[in-house]
Amino acid sequence: MGVHFRRAGSGEPLVLIHGIGHRHQAWEPVFDRLAAHHEVIALDLPGFGGSPVPDGGMPVDMAATVAAVLPVLSGWGLDRPHVAGYSLGGAISLELAATGAVASATAFSPAGFFTPAERRRALAILTMLRANSYLPTPIMRVALRSAYLRALCFAPLVAHPRLLDAERALGDALALRRGLGFSAVARAARDYRFDGLRLSDATVPVTIGWGDCDRIFGVHQAERARAGLPAARVVTLPGCGHVPMSDDPDLVAALILETTGAVPRAEPSDPAGQEHHFTN
Repeated sequence: MGVHFRRAGSGEPLVLIHGIGHRHQAWEPVFDRLAAHHEVIALDLPGFGGSPVPDGGMPVDMAATVAAVLPVLSGWGLDRPHVAGYSLGGAISLELAATGAVASATAFSPAGFFTPAERRRALAILTMLRANSYLPTPIMRVALRSAYLRALCFAPLVAHPRLLDAERALGDALALRRGLGFSAVARAARDYRFDGLRLSDATVPVTIGWGDCDRIFGVHQAERARAGLPAARVVTLPGCGHVPMSDDPDLVAALILETTGAVPRAEPSDPAGQEHHFTN
């Protein structure tokens, strides 16, 4: 299976996994920070970004998705790499941790902790965003030069859309339009829920970060992750949305590096309770 990726840095390998409809460039705000400590590989999932739909079609469920990712990792010569992901990529990261195939997992707003109604709402928002991406490219190019229109278009995904530059915003919109795996992944999500029991016996460090401004998977879903995964460290990310790398790259990079063990873990510093730390 051909997978497009960006690879840089040295040290223990760290694989970055994006969400539905996105591309590996979502990690650009933190990529260099992470590559200063790790060999970092940011991939395009099959059917998204520069990766084609597999010859046999898209995986039909999460188990098949994980089964498709594992040979890619081994094909790159990776033995139990660290992983980090958000949304769909967050769920894949947790699933990989449950199999014991990775050295650590950091998941931002992972799928699988929603109710059926919350899942339908999230997919409706993402489907609406994708429909908007079918505007003619020249019109989108001009419209996204406006900071106001970028904020209007990307507010469901990031808390600070004005931080996105016009070219990146256009690239993300085109990736959402061209993501041939979108419909198949959306269908597969209808029956998905993360089973915390599968991770209860895992010995790898696991951190879950959740933006308190997440409009796709509300931050209240972090409470379900906290209840279902008592061995995980669960952290609320102040001022961050569903794709937190854009909103606070320093915080996101630090959380990943603390989980991999590349930097010392910071002490809890929020007396208001915005951050909740659990020992692995």
